[in-house]
Amino acid sequence: MGDKSEQSALRSYKSLDEEGLFGSAELPKRPTGSLVMHSMAMFGREFCYGVEAAYVTPVLLSVGLPKSLYSMVWLLSPVLGFLLQPVVGSASDHCRARWGRRRPYILTLCLLMLLGMAMYLNGDAIISALIADPRRKRIWAISVTMIGVVLFDFAADFVDGPIKAYLFDVCTHRDKERGLHYHALFTGLGGALGYLLGAIDWAHLELGRLLGTEFQVMFFFSSLVLTLCFIIHLCSIPEAPLTDVAKDIPSQQAPQDLALSSDKMYEYGSIEKVKNGYVNQELVLQGGKTKNPAEQTQRTMTLRSLLRALRSMPPHYRCLCISHLIGWTAFLSNMLFFTDFMGQIVYHGDPYGAHNSTEFLIYQRGVEVGCWGLCINSMFSSLYSYFQKILVPCIGLKGLYFMGYLLFGLGTGFIGLFPNVYSTLAMCTLFGVMSSTLYTVPFTLIAVYHREEQKQRALGGGLDGSSRGQGLDCAALTCMVQLAQILVGSGLGLLVNTAGSVVVVVITASAVALIGCCFVALFVRYVD
Repeated sequence: MGDKSEQSALRSYKSLDEEGLFGSAELPKRPTGSLVMHSMAMFGREFCYGVEAAYVTPVLLSVGLPKSLYSMVWLLSPVLGFLLQPVVGSASDHCRARWGRRRPYILTLCLLMLLGMAMYLNGDAIISALIADPRRKRIWAISVTMIGVVLFDFAADFVDGPIKAYLFDVCTHRDKERGLHYHALFTGLGGALGYLLGAIDWAHLELGRLLGTEFQVMFFFSSLVLTLCFIIHLCSIPEAPLTDVAKDIPSQQAPQDLALSSDKMYEYGSIEKVKNGYVNQELVLQGGKTKNPAEQTQRTMTLRSLLRALRSMPPHYRCLCISHLIGWTAFLSNMLFFTDFMGQIVYHGDPYGAHNSTEFLIYQRGVEVGCWGLCINSMFSSLYSYFQKILVPCIGLKGLYFMGYLLFGLGTGFIGLFPNVYSTLAMCTLFGVMSSTLYTVPFTLIAVYHREEQKQRALGGGLDGSSRGQGLDCAALTCMVQLAQILVGSGLGLLVNTAGSVVVVVITASAVALIGCCFVALFVRYVD
């Protein structure tokens, strides 16, 4: 009797996979408009990133932040992100909200981004209105501004994982690739407009005088763009609530060997179920002895179980994460110090000179030109994301991945050895190739891996519970961005002090990128 029920459940599970992959319940093709709407979140996020890159340093200097605390501002957010992002990714895999699994987390993180921007762009003005004592005002202004920067970076870094998982949940494999290209396109456009907005001297314009300071102008535009973009994103493609999926499968129908029992609780995976045309990768097939699904879900989301799950991920996923870490380490090494490199090395200015000195004014001019270089990077990143569609059939994902690292490594090495205004600005186009590559190719490979595993399960070769929740996979990949920030923030400052010149930054970025070329060619797995 028990054997018959197990065989029936096994047939039911196999039919679910087959139906989801090849049958009538296959996901519908998403119109271009829906994918563009979904990509607006990346536009809004990157727009605010561009504003932050242009204004965080002036804001922190204006409130009197000591240099000893400056590195802490850039390290707190990635440390928190690296520790907590897998928890958020797994929690979104298990979320049973009626609105869907990903969108509640995306909305919460958007609100945290708004709060962080309000604190770091308006904190000094608010504290000045509330506190009269200069010493207390300085302490509170520094505290509020630091908390705002950390909160914004934390939320902006976190939101990328749920956005990618949301796209993967509701799209076919073909639409996932299209959606990732649109993500890269609007990421570049948003960053370019953010840098462009930061390059305008608002203090001498009517809007700047009306709102008070250029910081308030930045907050007005940033909050407006971010709010509109995320509203459009959240209304783009509906999600099927996970609660309804779980109700459709009686617990007695699930085979015991597919349940997440106490000794299998740490497997890096989940099981798929198709509901109303939406693939929901979740632990919906519970064992017959599991009477409280909520309690089961809570157990699988502990930090200890997640760390064990991440440690047991398949080797090709681990290699992809390592390649992503190398790429972002190289990219951030260059980009976080690029305006300083332009001011000190290319323009030969002095950031520590008196504010009315010629050397300091020259440095400021170099920083402004550096902002235009970052704008060129974002614009070319957006343009290159379109050409990726043409290049993929010719050179494949491996060639695309390798070329992004190679061109970036050669470009940064050239500007490090031959610093010149025009050649450096020209090389910013190669930075755009790298950023577009990092935003698309690794996530496309994640989608390809999942597609391959779905096919294997449909053919009866993957009934060991080895398929992963896509939220956890995306979170593991984006965790590498936080880890790269930690490495860059903790290591490059010491390297610059040892070398005595910021030129060592771009040389390091070049060397790391060229190492990444070898890694993506030899160790990353590509599926035909």
